[in-house]
Amino acid sequence: MKTVPRILCIGMPVRDLTFRIQELPERGFKVNASHFDEISGGNALNAAIGIVRLGGRASICGPMGDAGETSSRYIFDKLADEGIETKHIVHMPGLVTPISSIMIDPSGERTIVTFRDPQLWKVHLPDADELLADCHAILTENRCAEFCTELCVEARRRGIPVVVDVDRTMSLREGLLTASSHLVFSSEALQSTAGMADDGEALKKIAKLTPSFLAGTQGAQGTLWLDETQTLQRTPAFPVHTVDTLGAGDVFHGAFALAITEKQDIQSALRFASAAAALKCTRFGGAFAAPQRLELEQFLRQSQAVSPARTSV
Repeated sequence: MKTVPRILCIGMPVRDLTFRIQELPERGFKVNASHFDEISGGNALNAAIGIVRLGGRASICGPMGDAGETSSRYIFDKLADEGIETKHIVHMPGLVTPISSIMIDPSGERTIVTFRDPQLWKVHLPDADELLADCHAILTENRCAEFCTELCVEARRRGIPVVVDVDRTMSLREGLLTASSHLVFSSEALQSTAGMADDGEALKKIAKLTPSFLAGTQGAQGTLWLDETQTLQRTPAFPVHTVDTLGAGDVFHGAFALAITEKQDIQSALRFASAAAALKCTRFGGAFAAPQRLELEQFLRQSQAVSPARTSV
C-alpha cells in the first residue's frame, strides 16, 4: 500500500473567538456581531487540518498552556476530532494557551488581536529522534525559529524537507534561511525582510543567501516564485467568491507541504495549494472549512481550462 506522508507541524495552537461584523467599530465605539463561533487556530494547527483533510497525516508540536486549562482541553478535543496527532505538544505549567479575538467583515477580510504568553517561547521540544521518526516533512513558521531551528537543521541533514511559512520579517542571518528546503513568504514579510518594495527583486536578493526554494504569496495575484534557473514565475490564484480568509494562508502552506511529500513538481504543488486556499475562502469556519481531497481534485479539473498553471514574469 502507498505510504501516507506524515508532516510535523511546529507552532502554537490558538483558541479563536470569531465574530462576523458589518464593519470595524471606530475607536471607543461598539458594534453588534451577526454571528459568533469558537474554533481552534494558529498557523500550525490550521495547516494540520488542511493536511489531514487532503489525505495526509499531521502531528502538532509546540507549546501550550497548563494541561488543566480550559483552552487546552478544548483544543485537544478539536484536534482529536480531526485525527491530528497531539503527543508532541508540550504543556507549560501555569501558562496560558494563546487566544485570539477575530473580526470578519463582509469582504471576508479578518482583523485579529492575539495574546501569546511570552514564556511560551522558552519551550524545549522533545528529542529529535522522537520527532523525526516516520516524518516525511516539517512545516513551521519563522516566528518559531527560536525553538525549532536546531530540529530543522537535523531534519535537513537527514534529507527531510523543511517548509517555512514566513509571515513576519526574517533576519537575513537567521538560521532557518539555510535550515529549510522551501521558504514561502507573505508579500509583506518578503518586502520587509529584503528591504525593498518589489517582490521579484526581493526574492532574487534572498536567493543569494539560501539554496532553498523561494516563493512569495500575493493574495488575489497568486504566487510569485523562482524556478531552478532563478527566473521569476507566477502561479495565478483561483477567482472565487470570498467570505472568510481566516486560515486560508495556513491551509495553503499545509497543502503545499503535503504536495512536496507526494513528489509533486513545484508548479503542481503551488497550484494544488492555491486551490485548497481558494476553496477554504468560499466558506466560514477558519481552517475547519478546508476542503477534502476529492473536492479539491474536482475543483482542479474544472479549473484546468480557464486558469493556467503558471506564467513567466
